[in-house]
Amino acid sequence: MQKRALGRTGLSIAPVVLGGNVFGWTADEKTSFDILDRFFDAGFNTIDTADIYSSWADGHVGGESETIIGNWLKRGSVRREDAIIVTKVGGDLGENRRGLSARWIAEAVDDSLRRLQTDYIDLYLAHWPDADTSHEESLTAFSRLKEQGKVRAIGCSNLNAEQLQATLDAAKAAGVGRYDVLQPEYNLYTRSTFEGDLAALCQKEEIGVITYFALASGFLTGKYRSAADTEGKARGEDMGPYLNDRGFRILGALDAVAAETQTSPATVAIAWIAAQPAVTAPIASATSLRQLESLIAAGKLELTKAQIEALNAASA
Repeated sequence: MQKRALGRTGLSIAPVVLGGNVFGWTADEKTSFDILDRFFDAGFNTIDTADIYSSWADGHVGGESETIIGNWLKRGSVRREDAIIVTKVGGDLGENRRGLSARWIAEAVDDSLRRLQTDYIDLYLAHWPDADTSHEESLTAFSRLKEQGKVRAIGCSNLNAEQLQATLDAAKAAGVGRYDVLQPEYNLYTRSTFEGDLAALCQKEEIGVITYFALASGFLTGKYRSAADTEGKARGEDMGPYLNDRGFRILGALDAVAAETQTSPATVAIAWIAAQPAVTAPIASATSLRQLESLIAAGKLELTKAQIEALNAASA
C-alpha cells in the first residue's frame, strides 16, 4: 500500500487512519484487538486516540482508549516501530487536568505513555485551543518533549486559519518547533470549516492533515435516512443536523458512486476525503470487523474525476 508523507514530520502513513475513540466505549477490548489486528494485517499503520477518550461515557474517566491500545501493543502482534500512534492533550479531564500549559503537557504526556505502554508517541497533538496559555509556552513545552525523545512530531487540532497562522508566527518568534500536522473536522457534509483559507495554509506550509468525523458520526454510512432510523442508536441523537435536503442529496450521490464501484457509501465517503489535495489521510472508526472492511476498502479505492465531481456537486 502506498504510504503518504505526513507533512514535514518524517512520518509516512497509509491513506486511512484508524480512529480509537470507540475503543473501550462502543468496542470492548477483545473487539478492539480484533479490529486493530485486521487493520494492520491489511497494510495500514496509524491509530488516532486522545487522553480524554472515552471520558464522556458513564463510569469512564478518560484514558480508556489509550489503555486498550497499550494492552494491544504489549501483545506484540505488531512491532512498535511499525505502528504510528497519534494521541492528544488538552481536553478536559477534570480537577485542573486540561489545557496546554507547560505544566499539564509535561504531566499528561507521561500519563499517556504509561497507558500506551510505550516510551514514545509518534505524533502528539494539542487537542483544543487554550485561550489561557500562550502559543509560545505550549510550543516550547512540546519542543522539550521532542528533545527528550518522548514525542517524534507535534501538531494541533480544531484551529481555524487565523489561529494556525498565529501558532506558526509564535514558533518562529520563539525559535522552537512548529505544529507540523493539523487535525480538523472534515467530511462530505462539513466542508466549509476546512476548505478555503485553512486548506490553502496547510498546503502552503506543507502541514500534514488528518481529518476527523470522516463519516459525520455515521450519517455518511447511509444507515440513518429518517428520524425513525436514529431511535435507540448510540449516535442517533447526533443525526438531527444531517437529516435535511442537502444530507439526502449527499446520500444519493454516495449511493450512486457506491453502486458504480461495487463498494459502500461509507467507503466512498472516506475515499472522497483521501482524494482531496490538502488531505494526507482521513480518520475513521469501526466498532466491528464488518464496519472495518469499509475503511480498508476506502484505502484502496481510487475515485474517478467524474465521481469526485458528482460528490462535490451534491455536497456543495
